[in-house]
Amino acid sequence: MQNVVLIVHLLLALSLIGVVLMQRSEGGGLGMGGGGGNAMSGRGAATALGKVTWALAIAFIATSLTLTIFAAENATGTSVLDRLGEEADVEAPAEEGGPVLPDAEGLLPPPQEDADAPLVPRAE
Repeated sequence: MQNVVLIVHLLLALSLIGVVLMQRSEGGGLGMGGGGGNAMSGRGAATALGKVTWALAIAFIATSLTLTIFAAENATGTSVLDRLGEEADVEAPAEEGGPVLPDAEGLLPPPQEDADAPLVPRAE
């Protein structure tokens, strides 16, 4: 059910973007032409695209709230910050043929003779 609501949510988002970009703007931005009146004029009649925009926006908010409810139901009840102090479970390697961990000494950089010298490759 959650996947269906998520797909509907994404389709609503793309539709809402498309409808908003098709509308006529007063400033002549991405719309199909400039506004026919003054920016301070009274509110004009609602166009069909305006009504579709409102319907898509309401449906988008409804699916957002539904997805939030689904996420709250699936939550574990603990915060990620609460799990930071826990130690990770490390499995011991199998005795025969199991994975072997590398030696930690081989992973460290070589010691530096002079503390002030930069680490540069040498041609020796």
